[in-house]
Amino acid sequence: MTNDAATALERARAAWGDPPDWVEALAQACDDASQANVARLLGVSAALVSGVLRARYQGSMAAAEQRVRGVLLAATVSCPVVGELAADACLIHQRAPWAPHNPARIAFFRACRAGCPHATLIGGMDAE
Repeated sequence: MTNDAATALERARAAWGDPPDWVEALAQACDDASQANVARLLGVSAALVSGVLRARYQGSMAAAEQRVRGVLLAATVSCPVVGELAADACLIHQRAPWAPHNPARIAFFRACRAGCPHATLIGGMDAE
């Protein structure tokens, strides 16, 4: 079987060796549905999904992992603002722009930039 004909899980294992659980979950989801459908579900491009599966994604692998864990594995993080929060929702709050009229957005904006261990921000910009 050529690499092009391999399943997403086989491609991930070939690229990663022993892929992390979240990469295996991503690959299995692609095999169950399609890469395009999984990308839509995650709110990312199919190219990002492909890059992760092939261990060649040049963006923030931590942000990709957090998104996959939140959407596909129902992972949560301990948020300093609201407590338990879906990992993918954490990314959404990190990206939200400053909104001086919204107290919740102010709290997220500050917490995400004040050393939160779940933040994928670099210098105030999204690392993804």
